[in-house]
Amino acid sequence: MEYEVVVVGGGIGGLTATALLAARGLNVCLLERQSQVGGCLANFEYQGYQFDPTYGLFSGWEDHGIWPRIFAELPIEPPTARALPSPYTVRFPERTEVAVVSDAREFENELRRRFPECADVASDFYQRLETETRAASPETKLADLLQNTSIRFRRFIDVQLETFAQCSSETCSGEIAAQVLNRRYWEIDGGGQALAHSLAASAKASGAKLRLDTRVLRLAYATSGEPIGVDLLSGEQVTATRAIISNLTAWDTYGKLVGLAKTPPALSSQLRKLQSWGAYLLFLSMDCDAVSRLSSRRVLALTDWQSEQPYDPSMAQLVFTASNSDLRPRDAKRAVTISTFSNAEEWFSFHEDHSVHEERDQQMLEGTWSRLHSAFPELGDSVEVIESATPQTFYESTRRKFGMIGRPFGLSHGADWKTHLPNLLLASDTATRGLGVAGVATSALAIADHITRFPRL
Repeated sequence: MEYEVVVVGGGIGGLTATALLAARGLNVCLLERQSQVGGCLANFEYQGYQFDPTYGLFSGWEDHGIWPRIFAELPIEPPTARALPSPYTVRFPERTEVAVVSDAREFENELRRRFPECADVASDFYQRLETETRAASPETKLADLLQNTSIRFRRFIDVQLETFAQCSSETCSGEIAAQVLNRRYWEIDGGGQALAHSLAASAKASGAKLRLDTRVLRLAYATSGEPIGVDLLSGEQVTATRAIISNLTAWDTYGKLVGLAKTPPALSSQLRKLQSWGAYLLFLSMDCDAVSRLSSRRVLALTDWQSEQPYDPSMAQLVFTASNSDLRPRDAKRAVTISTFSNAEEWFSFHEDHSVHEERDQQMLEGTWSRLHSAFPELGDSVEVIESATPQTFYESTRRKFGMIGRPFGLSHGADWKTHLPNLLLASDTATRGLGVAGVATSALAIADHITRFPRL
């Protein structure tokens, strides 16, 4: 089959590019190996519960933000997104909390109340960060802005940066920190899965072809060496006359689609240096009335100050996220996701012995469960473990290298969606200038503009 554009992967980047290009009149085919779209945002369903593997926080829904700009081109309405006046709280080891609120005056008062030891400097940090990033200083060093602040305030910043950008105050640029710490987040009815379904519905309404349960093997090449499409595991070849868009990670785009033999050595070397955390998740059920004992449905819990050592988020934090609705009303239960980081590669050193993986999973579960109850003693026996997910679980469902998630460590603000092949473009969270789902969508919009601007790439 021949199309103008072939998209590999049905995550948010692939879906956004497909929906936009189809709405602009191009003949597009999206290929997804799973039976549903959504990629890393797809809900996990088990025992009647629907668990959201993300934190359920989204940016870019403000007036003239990336999502209103995208849906203005599409033939369907966007999912309902609500601004959150207080998207989450940060809880410290002694169980005091800082409410992160969108109102600037209220937030400044909260900072002064919770960090009396450095109230003026803490307040000034946010003002300076906003001023310097608006002045186009992407290389602003947070360490400089955090001078004379307390370890409590620095860890308050660290737990947020690691949660949303996988970097600490020692390594994060001012540009990325400003995106994380802007305090403006939205909640989508139905979560990321609803956003994925809306984009898929739009793509179909505009005439795009979405092929689920379809496994792509590699790029197909002409005798000249130029990519002309993709070869499927079934033996079929799907050709693209204008462009191929990969919604895979940078690692998998080159390692699987392009092929190591056709990847420039310098690029291979760069990819080997990119690393990211793996996620370890606990899916829980919780009594609905237990929510009233918490200050927020989303809590970033710092479980260890680590004041005398470099900050290690895998041992010092976890994120509590309760669903925004009762998913099992018959027994008054609510779905809860507990998220923590883990070294992704370590989960694959025993792939020949599944029992070792099970043993490690059990150890991780027990450790995380202990840290959870230490951080949230008010939960008591109101929560129950339903299932766990390891980096190997994510690899099996997404085929991301080692199940690694999110933005790689040290990814520069200049990361781009172009590749060394003019007609192969990358719509992925490993190659975006922005952050999170909004950053991926921004790259997808740029890719759509690029393809429609040039008749032949």
